[in-house]
Amino acid sequence: QVQLVESGGGLVQAGGSLRLSCAASGRTANIYYMGWFRQAPGKEREFVAGAMWSGSRTFYADSVKGRFLISKDNAKNTVYLQMNTLNPEETAVYYCAATGPYRVPAAAKEYDYWGQGTQVTVSS
Repeated sequence: QVQLVESGGGLVQAGGSLRLSCAASGRTANIYYMGWFRQAPGKEREFVAGAMWSGSRTFYADSVKGRFLISKDNAKNTVYLQMNTLNPEETAVYYCAATGPYRVPAAAKEYDYWGQGTQVTVSS
């Protein structure tokens, strides 16, 4: 089992920035991909960004390319999501997720482990 705990959410004005953190524990050796997803009220959970746990490849949704940055500190078993130039439409609960190899990293259904989520609210 892998446990994931997100932190760093909060209230920010439009155009502002936030950095989310996701601390992994347990059988982290089983992790191949880490991903960030978000879900707004009444909407489906959508992919935001992902990264290989032991490699350098990263993946981004088109809507966040150039504004968001996913990074990781393997020594701390932590993944970060730096979010810049946020807009009110990005208000959502942001989730961290982990999965093994041979998966599609941008598909929520491919992830086995999920954190509890952290609320991000962007005010206009």
